[in-house]
Amino acid sequence: MKSVLLSGLSVLALAGTAAAADLGDTDTPIRLAINEWTGQHLTTHVAGQILEQAGYTVEYVTAGYYNMYPAIGEGEIHAALEVWDSNVPDLYYDVLEDGGVVELGDLGLTAREGFAYPAHVEEICPGLPAWEALNDCAMQFATAETIPQGRLIDYPADWGTPGAERAAGLELPFRAVPAGSEGALIAELRASTERGTPLLMVFWQPHWAVSAYDVRFVDLPPGTPECYEDASVGPNPNATSDCDFLPTRVFKITWSGFADQWPAAAEILTAYQMMTEDQQPMMGMVDNDGMSVEEVAAAYVADHADAVAAMIAAATE
Repeated sequence: MKSVLLSGLSVLALAGTAAAADLGDTDTPIRLAINEWTGQHLTTHVAGQILEQAGYTVEYVTAGYYNMYPAIGEGEIHAALEVWDSNVPDLYYDVLEDGGVVELGDLGLTAREGFAYPAHVEEICPGLPAWEALNDCAMQFATAETIPQGRLIDYPADWGTPGAERAAGLELPFRAVPAGSEGALIAELRASTERGTPLLMVFWQPHWAVSAYDVRFVDLPPGTPECYEDASVGPNPNATSDCDFLPTRVFKITWSGFADQWPAAAEILTAYQMMTEDQQPMMGMVDNDGMSVEEVAAAYVADHADAVAAMIAAATE
């Protein structure tokens, strides 16, 4: 197996800060949400393997990121470990207000989202990364599906439509087309890079592809809460969302009954961290090197056995 040489910051960051607690109901599996992207799979499987070492049974439940919150609020799913607030639906806040979910604090990722393209696209649309350049070269990005507009590949439909909202707000001559999956986004990046063809998409970091394909972000007007609430803020006086993504917080949530049923597990997940510098190379091992999520997560946990043991001890002893 390929060696996993990571910083150890993730699980170590808050090891030893948890308060000792009972394990609780070890007979009932803890059900962790699995969403649609590789980084989230790794974040979740590392956490799950730590919980298993502590004495719990873990089940991984495939759940649409956009629609999972009522299931968590009702206790059908017990935790989601990588929630991006820049892309959280109103449905989440409804469940939070009703008391169905509890936030466990930030995960630790340094995140960014935005309009992105591989570096060679600057030769096709020379004004990039300035967003205004997209007005002049939209036809370079047009396809049979979108002509006379350029094509903007948006997130998969289950993740919301942030690309469409920003294109409309900025009055860019682009049509947002949802990607089928994270894998479809990567396939577009690979094909564009290999063929030197134009590509504009909504993308994010951390992601191994940001470095593998020299992905760059468009300089959109600064994202601020005011821009999303007040049409007078931003370049388009008649629209909101005419700006970049807000700085992104990535955090952890559980079902509101989680800490009562599994007290030590709640302490472990509160302490658990995943850093960008750790997650990004692991993503490459899965998506580029063909390793499974389970084996990459297991290698990471094994490489940081002392930190994992300290985290579990702090939560249980």
